[in-house]
Amino acid sequence: MLRVVVDPEVPADVADLMRRNGPLLSRYRAGWNPEPSGPRVPTAALIPLGALTVLTVLVTLVVGATGLFLAALSTVYLMVLACVYLARKPLPVDSVERVLYRHSRLYRGRFLVLEDFDVPSRALLGRVQQAIDRIMGSRVNALGMLDSVRNSVMLPAEEWEIARLLTKLSALRARHRHLARGGRTPEVAAAMAPLERALAASEAAVVARVEALERYARHVARADRALASRGQIDALLAHLPEYEQLVAETGAARFLAPEIGTLSEDAVRLQQALRDSVRSAHEAFRYLDG
Repeated sequence: MLRVVVDPEVPADVADLMRRNGPLLSRYRAGWNPEPSGPRVPTAALIPLGALTVLTVLVTLVVGATGLFLAALSTVYLMVLACVYLARKPLPVDSVERVLYRHSRLYRGRFLVLEDFDVPSRALLGRVQQAIDRIMGSRVNALGMLDSVRNSVMLPAEEWEIARLLTKLSALRARHRHLARGGRTPEVAAAMAPLERALAASEAAVVARVEALERYARHVARADRALASRGQIDALLAHLPEYEQLVAETGAARFLAPEIGTLSEDAVRLQQALRDSVRSAHEAFRYLDG
């Protein structure tokens, strides 16, 4: 499922909140407002005030006019107690809906939800997010064999830029289809042809950026596989003396010594493959960054 795309300049905690609550942001976009329409009067404040009213009426009915002073005194006393209670009672914490709603208004135009993309754009955005997830989740990135710091900065920026371009493409495609809905005369078709070529060229440019990101992800995946293979060969090499001793004791050296000897050569080849894969990933990164 596509996640919300957030401008990298938005604070990280706000961006994380937005990514976790995409459906809520879509509801806000559709016009839903979680903020209360009337004044915010705590329910707890109504309880002591209601009790004061009832008590005043009861005292007046029971003791008559002579009890008005006592009723007024009791009312003042209870109002003081109510004020103390409300002053000490912690204010209710705003719900996630309200907090997110305020952020959505503050950072309007700096996040993109599913409804901002048409179907072709959603497919491309899905490819972008999958490639980024593979890169950021790789072992070579976690171990710092790639430029993990630049990855954490550049990849969200690339995701945002591609997503921003896709929303523009989506809007222009929708407008183009609407203008062509009434049929095309030869004159209209001739006028629209350059616009259609511009749309096609722009889409091809965005697709090229997506493919560059996917190439980088493939290089990273190859480096991950080379790293895993090197680890397995290193583990085998650690036990190589035991195998050599067994072969010597059983007299099988003349049969198996050459095969065992190639294990060290395999380790050297895998080390070189790992270096080559990481170097290729760096080259793909530089191409993407350019």
